Amino acid sequence: MQVTTFEARADQLPKLAELQERFGQARDVNAERARGFSRLERVAIFVTDNVGTMGFFFILAAWTAFWLAWNTFGPPVLRFDPGPAFVLWLFISNLIQLHLMPLIMVGQNLQDRYAELRAEADFEVNRKAEAEVETVLGHLANQNDLMLEILRRLDRLEQLRTS
Repeated sequence: MQVTTFEARADQLPKLAELQERFGQARDVNAERARGFSRLERVAIFVTDNVGTMGFFFILAAWTAFWLAWNTFGPPVLRFDPGPAFVLWLFISNLIQLHLMPLIMVGQNLQDRYAELRAEADFEVNRKAEAEVETVLGHLANQNDLMLEILRRLDRLEQLRTS
């Protein structure tokens, strides 16, 4: 096999610049996310991100404990929501729940949209990496063939010298 055959095979393999041109730069999904959401959607995401934290849980737990303790053990004239019903506390708690549930669902839908963007970007990066790996493997196979041909020629030269 001639060296020019190896060069011809190597020329057929895609070059790095061709791969970069074909696949382009990786997408910045964080920038897409920042541009893609309105103010209200950002508020929904903020609420969704923060309501599901232990900090928010502790705030609600402390508020509840203070409210119930004050209205149970506080001075009788200053109690504004008498137990055991705590009607005002139940009403406010239900309002919080009723307003947070749909807002959290909106935020989760927006986060799902962001997750889809990330998944698409990851898929594009994986396709690009796969093409680059295939190119590298093709170049390595071509180099292996070339080295084997060189070794065969060296063996023939060695046999000619010894005979």
